[in-house]
Amino acid sequence: MTDGTPTPSTSAPAGAAEGPAPKRSHVLAWGLWDWGSASFNAVITTFVFTVYLTSDAFGGETAVSAQLGIAMTIAGVLVALLAPVTGQRSDRRGRRKLWLGVNTYIVVLLSALMFFVAPDPSYLWLGLLLLAVGTVFFEFAGVNYNAMIRQVSTRATIGKVSGFGWGMGYVGGIVLLLFVYFGFIEPIGGSALFGVPDTDGYPIRVTVLVSAIWFGLFALPVLLSVPEYSSPKAVGTLENPAPAAGRVSFAESYRILFRDIRTLYRESRQTVYFLLASAVFRDGLTGVFTFGGVLAAGSFGFSSGEVIIFAIAANIVAGASTIVVGLLDDRFGAKPVIVTALVGLVICGSAVFFLHDGGQTVFWIFGLALCAFVGPAQSASRSFLARRIPEGRDGEIFGLYATTGKAATFLSPAMFTIFIGIGAAIAGPGVNVQYWGILGIVLVLLVGLLLLIPVRSKVDAGR
Repeated sequence: MTDGTPTPSTSAPAGAAEGPAPKRSHVLAWGLWDWGSASFNAVITTFVFTVYLTSDAFGGETAVSAQLGIAMTIAGVLVALLAPVTGQRSDRRGRRKLWLGVNTYIVVLLSALMFFVAPDPSYLWLGLLLLAVGTVFFEFAGVNYNAMIRQVSTRATIGKVSGFGWGMGYVGGIVLLLFVYFGFIEPIGGSALFGVPDTDGYPIRVTVLVSAIWFGLFALPVLLSVPEYSSPKAVGTLENPAPAAGRVSFAESYRILFRDIRTLYRESRQTVYFLLASAVFRDGLTGVFTFGGVLAAGSFGFSSGEVIIFAIAANIVAGASTIVVGLLDDRFGAKPVIVTALVGLVICGSAVFFLHDGGQTVFWIFGLALCAFVGPAQSASRSFLARRIPEGRDGEIFGLYATTGKAATFLSPAMFTIFIGIGAAIAGPGVNVQYWGILGIVLVLLVGLLLLIPVRSKVDAGR
């Protein structure tokens, strides 16, 4: 089969192999994991702990930032190498929820240990180690979590469920950020909750401890209420579905993985094309949030407080649009949602560049519009892939999804930097041309869109 359609097993309703129709309580429990996991994204890796690690308390900002980059690069390489195999092994053994729990609570433990990272250069190595290892296990947990989507949805609701999960993640992150920001970092009335002192980095250290507790609590519902995945009696490889429930070595897992990738390319070529296209445009989506705050402060004059206010508004808009557009995903299909979102992102990103002289008003309008398109594109990307995965391969294919995403993480930072250089060459010395970086992100999104357009969205069950 070379037309790029999956094997007939994918025509079964999502979740059919896992037993009866999913309950609403299972959907809520699954979404609460996303709500809780936002603590790691929002507090640990984006707004609080990484900012703390790159402060003057740990050494020169440039040197510390470089060490942070090295640590995160190593983490990304480990995820790219290991994610497909860890997903495959959980598929084979029918231990998807078990490994979701194991990986989740390793992240919770590592987050809690960040409390002991005192503001002193001698603790930098500990902070970087905890952050890098936590990132690896967070990605592993995400593979198992994404693979469970067909256990809590049907083919008719998978888009809505995916959007609900992404939306819960956005809103949960904002609720937690508001709590820790006004409770510990910039406490209302000047006194932090529970009498936390404002010295020795305690506001930040308590914040990461609270984020660990937050994640641990909201991860419980999915682990307690959603049934464990039942592995098919005969899994084997895509090419040779021989019994495969027994234990195999890691080396054997890679042999099976490479064989499955070859067969996936032969039998479901469009899935492979989508993995490649999504790797590009998902990096562009990440770039929108990664560099949004940088552009707000450096090119549009936002203060630190205004950046946080914008971040809160951006996440609320992204969360709401993701939940609403999830309904359109089920009605019209995931690909039209992704294409529309990417077109909207290209237009709004270009508007930020060409209308930058309009100042903060322009950034508020088109910056929030960008965020309104990011969430739906992320959610629909997950549901598009979930609809095409051959039965019993959810963990493995979502592992490849994580791998391809990590393989392209250099694109947005590189293009952002290159276009700033182009702007500097055109404008001359002494001119702030940081806003040129948005064109680099727009280019990544545009290339991802062009790669996606030829990918067929229809799953032909008759082939």
